[in-house]
Amino acid sequence: MFGNKKVSIDTALWERLEKLAELAGYASTDEFVIHALEKEVANIEEGGESDEAIREKLKGLGYIS
Repeated sequence: MFGNKKVSIDTALWERLEKLAELAGYASTDEFVIHALEKEVANIEEGGESDEAIREKLKGLGYIS
C-alpha cells in the first residue's frame, strides 16, 4: 500500500502531524501525511509553474538547498 520508500521526519513535526491527523479524522498519521503530500503535489502541478519557480519554492520551504 505505501511502498518501500522511507522518509525521516523530525519527532516534533511527527507529533504535530499525529495530533492533526486525529483532529481531522484520518485513520492514521501515515494516511494524513500521504493526503497532504498528494494535495501539495497537485497544487504545484496545477499551478503551471516552471521548474525553476518550483525549485525556488522548495528552497524557501527548506526542502532543498
